Amino acid sequence: MINGVRHTGIVVRDIDGAINFWVNLLGFNIVSNHLETGNFIDRLLGLEDVIVQTVKLVARDQTMIELLHFESHPSKETWSGTPYSSGLTHVALLTSQLSTLVARLNAQGFHTINDIEVAPSGKVRVCYLNGFEGILLELVEAIAI
Repeated sequence: MINGVRHTGIVVRDIDGAINFWVNLLGFNIVSNHLETGNFIDRLLGLEDVIVQTVKLVARDQTMIELLHFESHPSKETWSGTPYSSGLTHVALLTSQLSTLVARLNAQGFHTINDIEVAPSGKVRVCYLNGFEGILLELVEAIAI
């Protein structure tokens, strides 16, 4: 039985740029930053001679994102970056200041796909944003009732 989600892993090409995006622009905190190698990670991933930098980030509510940068096995496939792509499509993040966050991200060159919308339930305001290296973010703000 599942008790919760531990983290969402995102493989990135530019680890420094990804850290800047998630920490400086979105406000996550780094809780660990390690270079992983050896038998355990090789067996876990089913690869040989793995060298991967893993950076774990947490939000205020302890939601965790794990950034992975493979030094040994660079990605050879291109993710299409659409909401209907196979595999990871987006990460949904809760915010209490959606308009302010979107304005700050826009100023840094990260743009929303749509205008901020109120969901049919009337409980949240939401938009999709093309984030660092094309990862789609769903930004969600609860509406006080």
